Amino acid sequence: MSELNSEANNGTTNNTTQTTNNTPQKAVANSGNQDDTINYSEQFSQLMRTVNETLSKVDWTQMGKYGKAAGIITLVIVAQIIIKGVIDTVNLLPVIPGLLELLGLVVVGQWSWQNLKTSDKRNAVIERVQNLRKEYLG
Repeated sequence: MSELNSEANNGTTNNTTQTTNNTPQKAVANSGNQDDTINYSEQFSQLMRTVNETLSKVDWTQMGKYGKAAGIITLVIVAQIIIKGVIDTVNLLPVIPGLLELLGLVVVGQWSWQNLKTSDKRNAVIERVQNLRKEYLG
């Protein structure tokens, strides 16, 4: 127990010793803070000068294109979120998903019967696909 008390006292003594030793260092550090503040404001003004020079080099007439592209991307993302919400809501209904699958099979079957029944119609479909591929892919 006496060892704990002596360690506690030593810790207190060391803390006061450190406190008295840190006081002169704080005075030196305060004078360093003034230099740091001056140095910081010089660095900040240099940074702002660099940013302004970079922004003056930007062709602002082209920014309309970027704004439109960003708007379209945002619109597509919002539309996808809304569509996902609608599909999730439809999937919660017990009968609707099965009926929609059946409807899809009927539509694909009907299209296939109309467009793939004869070799002339199959060749016409292949030709349309190739024309679309050339038009959009080059």
